[in-house]
Amino acid sequence: MMVNVKKNTLLFRYFVILLTFSGLFSCKTQEFYNYKVEGKKIGITTEKGANTEIEAYVAPYRDKITKELDSVLAYCPETMDKSKGKWQTTIGNLLATAVFEFGNPVFEKRTQKTIDICLLNSGGIRSIIPQGNVSTRTAFEVMPFENSLYVVALKGTQIRAMGTYLMTEKKAHPIYGIQFFADKNDFTIKRILVNGQPLEDEKMYYVATSDYLANGGDNMTFFQESTEKYDLDYKIRNVLIDYFKKVDTLPVLKDEKIILE
Repeated sequence: MMVNVKKNTLLFRYFVILLTFSGLFSCKTQEFYNYKVEGKKIGITTEKGANTEIEAYVAPYRDKITKELDSVLAYCPETMDKSKGKWQTTIGNLLATAVFEFGNPVFEKRTQKTIDICLLNSGGIRSIIPQGNVSTRTAFEVMPFENSLYVVALKGTQIRAMGTYLMTEKKAHPIYGIQFFADKNDFTIKRILVNGQPLEDEKMYYVATSDYLANGGDNMTFFQESTEKYDLDYKIRNVLIDYFKKVDTLPVLKDEKIILE
């Protein structure tokens, strides 16, 4: 009787060991899930005071950057605001003109082709250009994003789609080199002129824009249809800075790009 008890005890131990090892060497790993996250707001205060060593280290760099940002580049005769205008604005016209004037030589040198049109988005303009001195800081405030200048090849038929988009959106997007003539009642496009010449449906036109729009941003899907795109490696903000340096006094451009008849 005692032999049977010992044998059963021994078998039980073997069974427990077998279960333990089978769990350790199982192919399936146990999964854990985070079911609760806790946190608290830690405010930044002056309670501990400034770190004088860090302040001393940063000061020369901060002073240099501040000096560069506040250096006067040009003069603006009147405040330019993207909200002042239904179909086009002075700030939008200025930006599109700057992109063409500084982007075209780069594009022409690289491809032996020329830019025909410029189209940017009103939403990309993030500040006004106030009346008075214009600085590098102004360019950063107007264009704080790291958008690069792209050139996209579009056929005339795709330019027509651009016109339909603009008339549907009813926003003052910056435009250069093109005029859209539309019906004043239903806003349908009647005719389009590119640099004073009638649009040709089968002709290829080169449109300067931002990398964001070139990839279909702001629902500008007509750019996505293009298979010919060029990255000029030129930040649009830098275009604006270079333009400020060149012109001395900013022109107030009021020419109409969208005309209702």
